[in-house]
Amino acid sequence: MKFTPLPLEGAYRIDLERKGDSRGFFARLFCREEFRAHGLTDVWSQCNVSFSAEEGTLRGMHFQRPPKADAKLVKCMQGAVFDAIVDLRNGSPTFGHWTSVTLTSEGGEMIYIPAGFAHGFQTLEPNTELLYFHSDSYSPPHEGGLHHQDADVGIAWPLDISSLSDRDKSLPPLKKVDPIQ
Repeated sequence: MKFTPLPLEGAYRIDLERKGDSRGFFARLFCREEFRAHGLTDVWSQCNVSFSAEEGTLRGMHFQRPPKADAKLVKCMQGAVFDAIVDLRNGSPTFGHWTSVTLTSEGGEMIYIPAGFAHGFQTLEPNTELLYFHSDSYSPPHEGGLHHQDADVGIAWPLDISSLSDRDKSLPPLKKVDPIQ
C-alpha cells in the first residue's frame, strides 16, 4: 500500500499495490503493521456498505462525537465518487477546511479519515457502491452533521445534486457545529 498524506493532518489517500498476472490481481486493503507505522487506527469495529443508484447522489457531511468519534477507511467497490472531508477538530489549524479524493472501482484507491472529521461523498456514476470500515460502532446519540453547501466551508461538488436525504438537507452550517474534542 502507498500512503499519501492529504492537506489535512492525519488524512491519507491510500493506493493499493496490485500484484497481477493474466488472471487478474491481488492487493491488500489493510495491514495492521503498515497502518501502525503511519500512526493510523488499526482496529475496525464495524464495516458498512453504501449503494447509490443515481449519478449525482450526495451523502453527508456526517461524523460522530466522542466517546464514539470514529476513524474511517473508505473504498469504492463499484462506480466512482468525489469523496470530501472537513476538519472539525478542536484547536486544529485547519478547522473548517476541506479536501477531497476521487475514489473509483477501477483505480482501487481508498481514503483514511481520522476521527474528528465530517465525511461525505457525491456519486460520479450510477450504481456506485462504497465499502466503509469504522473504528467504532454507529451510535445515534453521538451522530452529527455539517451542511454540504455551507459557504464558509465551500466544498466544490462536481455535479448538480440529483438526490439528497431530508436529514442531510437540514444539517447545520459550520458556525453552529461545535468543534470535536
